[in-house]
Amino acid sequence: MRTVSIVGGGASGTLTAANLLRMSRGTDLRVVLHERAAAVGQGLAYSTTDERHLLNVRTRDMSGLADEPGHLVAWAERHGHPADPIGFLPRATYALYLRDLLTDLDDGRLERRREDVTDVEPRDGGGYAVHGSEGVTDADAVVLAYGNLPSGTLAVDGRPLPDAGWHLPSAWDVGALRSLPADARVVLVGSGLTAVDAAVTLLGDEPGREVWMVSRTGMVPHRHLPLPCSTSWVRPISDDACTADIYAAHVREQVDRAAASGVCWRSVIDGMRGLTQRLWQRLDVTERRRFLAEHARDWEVARHRMAPEVAAAIQGFRATGRLHVLGGGLAAVEDHGDAAGVTLADGTAVDADAVVNCTGPCPDLDRTDMPLAVRLRERGLLRRDPLGLGAHCEPDGRVVDASGEVREDLLVVGPPRKGALWETTAVPEIRAQAADLAARLADGAGVVRRPDLARR
Repeated sequence: MRTVSIVGGGASGTLTAANLLRMSRGTDLRVVLHERAAAVGQGLAYSTTDERHLLNVRTRDMSGLADEPGHLVAWAERHGHPADPIGFLPRATYALYLRDLLTDLDDGRLERRREDVTDVEPRDGGGYAVHGSEGVTDADAVVLAYGNLPSGTLAVDGRPLPDAGWHLPSAWDVGALRSLPADARVVLVGSGLTAVDAAVTLLGDEPGREVWMVSRTGMVPHRHLPLPCSTSWVRPISDDACTADIYAAHVREQVDRAAASGVCWRSVIDGMRGLTQRLWQRLDVTERRRFLAEHARDWEVARHRMAPEVAAAIQGFRATGRLHVLGGGLAAVEDHGDAAGVTLADGTAVDADAVVNCTGPCPDLDRTDMPLAVRLRERGLLRRDPLGLGAHCEPDGRVVDASGEVREDLLVVGPPRKGALWETTAVPEIRAQAADLAARLADGAGVVRRPDLARR
């Protein structure tokens, strides 16, 4: 009997386990899913309890199975959830879907271990000992599906913010946001989708609250249209064009050409989706670094858009003066005991009941204090990619360890592949990775590879 351990039971781990069980039917392959939370399928992304926090991808595109695009819609219809294929489900509902998907595919070969994994130790002769808080699991292969790492520490002029009651280090703690006073004045540091969700909770719950959303650029995500664009507009780019500036100029040119033909810019961005990973892999490290410095934020606000309902709420909060969005970030933060004296880059002074870290995940493995990552760095099994975007790995998820060896039996899936792929945090990309990885692992159990799934 072969055993595959999957470390992490969020979206990445759950999709990998589900696909592996599905592709290895008829074998004795054992799948062990290690997840400390009571429920699988949540992670940071889908653990919210606020039903106003919506997916930012349409329901029709969020199936967990690459070869069954209507799977989520059918599940929603069966269980009485909104089943509009072009609508946007609550993220909490999607967590229920992932849980049910795994349950439906479990034929008795899945073992769920509710525990923290603290170490993955190579065994003499192959395989690993996976050390968890509940014991040790012997595994022939290990999939690291730890998802998005927590946000980095907020600091001003290199000095971390104090560990004070007004300092909320995680925007994903909906309970902490809701416990703030009904007339709270809150500073959200960050202006991406994480900050948008925090603003929806804070301002949607209490009409007397006021929020300042601040970031380096002051840019917020664009919105999806209620109806999807009917055209996917994309033109090829020369294989000789391998610089970040050329890529950015190409996108701008295509947006202009599309507009001249009456086609929405969203059609260009969506049309690029299938090309992004290949284009990223053609850039060398210097050009990738330039993209991050010069173009990444423009791409992200266009690529990762708000659901129409969320965008309308944010627009309403801004129109009524309850939400202020500013660039430049924080200039100073003073601890006043029960509150913080915050000075923004434009000179605005806010006596804040809370300062909330909405900067999003910090993917740099050298900056995280997650015990497992620290231990695997010490062992030389895991290291950061050259830009600190995730784990050093091959595009197919095989880990490249500290000695430069590519490990066939130690893999990462989802957000940890960002340095190798860039586009790797949304479910359509993660489910394709999970299917490909599952097909390869199932091969070792004597199952014929299913390339139709692996290619999707």
